[in-house]
Amino acid sequence: MAYRDNTKVIKIGDRVIGGGNPILIQSMTNTRTEDVKATVAQIHELEAAGCDIIRCTVPTQEAAEAVKEIKKQISIPLVADIHFDYKMAIAAMENGADKIRINPGNIGSKERIAAVVSCAKERNIPIRVGVNSGSLEKDLVEKYNGVTAEGLVESALDKIGIIEELGYDNMVVSIKSSNVMLCVKAHELLAERCRYPLHVGITEAGTLWGGNIKSSVGLGIILNKGIGDTIRVSLSGNPVEEIKTAKAILRTLGIREGGIEVISCPTCGRTKIDLISLANQTETLVQNYPDLNIKVAVMGCPVNGPGEAKEADIGIAGGIGEGLLIKKGEIIKKVKEDELLAVLKEELDNWK
Repeated sequence: MAYRDNTKVIKIGDRVIGGGNPILIQSMTNTRTEDVKATVAQIHELEAAGCDIIRCTVPTQEAAEAVKEIKKQISIPLVADIHFDYKMAIAAMENGADKIRINPGNIGSKERIAAVVSCAKERNIPIRVGVNSGSLEKDLVEKYNGVTAEGLVESALDKIGIIEELGYDNMVVSIKSSNVMLCVKAHELLAERCRYPLHVGITEAGTLWGGNIKSSVGLGIILNKGIGDTIRVSLSGNPVEEIKTAKAILRTLGIREGGIEVISCPTCGRTKIDLISLANQTETLVQNYPDLNIKVAVMGCPVNGPGEAKEADIGIAGGIGEGLLIKKGEIIKKVKEDELLAVLKEELDNWK
């Protein structure tokens, strides 16, 4: 059985993770949490894209109080991201946060950690214990001669132990690095020694281009090993792109269904239409059909188009000033080139 089938079941708001439940997609707002209107608007956009859980930074009392107003206007669980100030963790929970994310190592004394755990216990709010390579303790860096997977795991287990000693086990664990293969190894080691659900991601992955590659490789390997209960793709850009990539990763691995998959040919000398533009427009179009679990093909020529698109449920292929509408490899009709996208949209609007 996969590791994720045996993790502890944890409830986050009205969502459930662990114990073989579906892997959920997370993202994080990049608005000022104190700006309720902007934050809610961004969360609504992320919800529409397929985000299951949202995290917001809570660095101030004003941000903690904003959590209450934000919660009234969204329909997915909210995680409060806390750094250093234990009072903000307590304030966020008092204002309705569904989960808090802390690194016990930077919260401070055990008394402060105990105060946070006591508040979480009183409200049965899960704590995500987060450790990453950038904040690994100096003694562990020295012990392992640098930042290593073994050091990250030891740090995570230490933090888990602190909270367990306080009599609380409603936890999710994250252990992240920007080094993809180090991150993979750390998850393999942690999965052998931890029963809590794991939140998986490649931290500080980078830009839309580089970050997508690193996240896809890292998350792909980790998830395919049966590890991971929630995921986040970390990108320097619009967080909606994180959701798109996360959904594509899960769909590619056969872990999660839903949403339209677009396949398109790489173009060649036979291509007589602006296939690149058509493929990009198609990819944008299909985001409007999150409940359709089908495959759409965009092909550059009528020679190989029908054959290459036969694995798709529906497809379009270009010619010279015209194109083909294809279903299951069969040509349905010819249309003008500038009508291809509209014809495809009509088919999707009426898909049964």
